[in-house]
Amino acid sequence: MTEHRNIHRRSAGKRTNGTVGVVLTVVAAGMLGLAFASEPLYRTFCQVTGYGGTTQKAEKVPEEVVSANLITVKFDANVNRELPWRFHPLQREVTVHPGEETLAFYEATNMSDKPIVGSAVFNVSPFKAGSYFSKIACFCFTEQVLKPGETVQMPVSFFVDPEMTADPNTADVTTITLSYTFYPAEDQKAAQDLHVQVTPAIDRTSKPALRAPGGGNG
Repeated sequence: MTEHRNIHRRSAGKRTNGTVGVVLTVVAAGMLGLAFASEPLYRTFCQVTGYGGTTQKAEKVPEEVVSANLITVKFDANVNRELPWRFHPLQREVTVHPGEETLAFYEATNMSDKPIVGSAVFNVSPFKAGSYFSKIACFCFTEQVLKPGETVQMPVSFFVDPEMTADPNTADVTTITLSYTFYPAEDQKAAQDLHVQVTPAIDRTSKPALRAPGGGNG
């Protein structure tokens, strides 16, 4: 009888553990789904976890000794087909020490005949390096407005956290690719306002001078 009770308790314990595991899995999935459903929450989730290679944002370089290790940072640029811009990095790659602030530049040109607001999304690969790659200043923090034919050079200031080389999961990373993709911003009001400013006003009250038939003077 006692043995039967023990078997029953073990069976009930397994069912309880299994139920708890399912509940935790559902809760985690629900939280992730909520993050995806809300863009601000999703951005916060990505920045905290480095999910999908999302980089971090920092006010300044941490006050730590610069690592002697060397990391190669490569630069990639892409443009959504709905945005008539040309966009590319001004350097193919740089070699940096973790903990060292570095400045790089990208260049964008508006190839259309009207002002356009563009918004850049970004990530790094390998994804696991995202939580250790921090930007201090970046053109991607704000939307960019380019006039027709305008070319601008846009800086990004960044550093690789020295702790990356101490983390067993990322200690093997020696190359990081920083990638940007420009999209047309959903809100084009700034471009429309700029278009009004640069377009000469048309006097709709004036009328063209009448000419006599045949082009004669009288």
